[in-house]
Amino acid sequence: MKTRIQTILRQISEGVYEKDAELALSLLAALSGESVILLGPPGVAKSMVARRLKLAFAHARSFEYLMSRFSTPDEIFGPVSIQRLKSDDVYQRCVEGYLPTADVVFLDEIWKAGPAIQNTLLTVINEKVYLNGNQLMRLPLKLLIGASNELPVQGEGLEALWDRFLIRLVSQPIQNEESFYRMVDPAGVDECDMRPISEAITEDEYHQWLKAISSVKVPREVLLAITGIRDGLKDVAIEGQDVHRNIYVSDRRWKKIVHLMCASAFVHDRNEVNASDLQLAIHCLWNEPDELSSIGKLVADAIFRPYLVRLDTLQRQVSRALRGRTVRQMREKARLRGDHRDDDLIIFDGLYYQLVESQGLQNTFIYVPDFGMLPTRSSDEPAVRGVLFKDPIQPKRTIIRAYTNPDNVGEHEAELQRVNLYRDSMNLYVNGTRYPLRRAARGMQLQQSSGLEPPIQGACESLEECESAVDMLFQQAVQLSAQIRNHLFASPQVQKIISTQLDSFKRQIAQLRADVRKLLYDE
Repeated sequence: MKTRIQTILRQISEGVYEKDAELALSLLAALSGESVILLGPPGVAKSMVARRLKLAFAHARSFEYLMSRFSTPDEIFGPVSIQRLKSDDVYQRCVEGYLPTADVVFLDEIWKAGPAIQNTLLTVINEKVYLNGNQLMRLPLKLLIGASNELPVQGEGLEALWDRFLIRLVSQPIQNEESFYRMVDPAGVDECDMRPISEAITEDEYHQWLKAISSVKVPREVLLAITGIRDGLKDVAIEGQDVHRNIYVSDRRWKKIVHLMCASAFVHDRNEVNASDLQLAIHCLWNEPDELSSIGKLVADAIFRPYLVRLDTLQRQVSRALRGRTVRQMREKARLRGDHRDDDLIIFDGLYYQLVESQGLQNTFIYVPDFGMLPTRSSDEPAVRGVLFKDPIQPKRTIIRAYTNPDNVGEHEAELQRVNLYRDSMNLYVNGTRYPLRRAARGMQLQQSSGLEPPIQGACESLEECESAVDMLFQQAVQLSAQIRNHLFASPQVQKIISTQLDSFKRQIAQLRADVRKLLYDE
């Protein structure tokens, strides 16, 4: 299927420049029985997209019309049959050659159509039916492309018609100068050349494909990603503006978006949707062009969410291991220089000392190296600035961190409280208040407690296993990158948005791999 569709796209795009995304997504819309709206200034080949799409289907008929305020239903759906009205007293239209008999329809300046036309288009686009007098016609319509140089005016009842256009594309003039030179070259391919193509889709094939698309499965991980997108649409920050929008997407649109993804999976020779198909939602969710970039980032986040969750688990485990190594190195250095002040302090989870509960601080811990570097109360050194915050992983637990640079609070800057810290041989002082630390009872063998927090869910059992998991995650990222890059329906704008997210993910993977190898080979 993918090779077949690639051939069709190559043939119908000959002589048309920088309209690959419009042609590809319009063909996908046709294969899934959906509609497309093209927004753009005059003269950017919007009508050419519809004319070329007609070539994708064998023996297809087309209909196109430039709407105006004065357009009548007769001009779109055909004139009333005077003969039937006289002889049989039946009000019917002569539809032959008009929209009801067309496979591919192009309606320019669609928002200028009157209410009578717009209301009829609602059922034409959604149900593919037309009520001709007292007879309900099943339409052969495969694709309806609407075009305009502006968005529908709010308050004029156009919301329902706007909602019917599943794929929304902004069509731009030619950007690349070399493409522009080829376009204006008189010796070049005539963009109006309408010769049939060799791989045109037959009527039987089209209906067989529709049936096959309906059997494509949608795995749970894709549904969970859609849930994440739906939640994110409730509060979308518009890039470059100090505004947030709650973008409404109807249940009907979501059903059609998923069907569009199923069609994409089918074209790519898959029997189920995968993460790369989620990028199609970017073209279906925006209501205004300035939302496109923000929605693109939202969808990209959803695509990478399973990988980011796994990455976060590995990062937390490696970070804990790195801190544990720092604790061991610090204790070893103290032993070598004969400093035994902290020998009887219990280390929790290999990382922390715990404060004895008193004076309002409960279930509170301080990182072992931080406690070791604090000045003593008897010294002339000033207290060290630090922060006290709720652990984001275990909210009932409070963590104290000390910083030589009090403004460098990093990941803890949310909901933190700044404090002054120093110590003596037995206690930690927080803003001058003394807090004893938990110590082993006299004569009791000192053990490192692992009761601070439960094991990280999904963590590896060893560093060697962690290294393998990091490498596997990197390979999965590369594989996802290839799927997105080779996706037939990925527009350049969407490719750029997702590539930015992928590059960030790869950088995090590289840093994590370096940390794992430091633990494995530098100890």
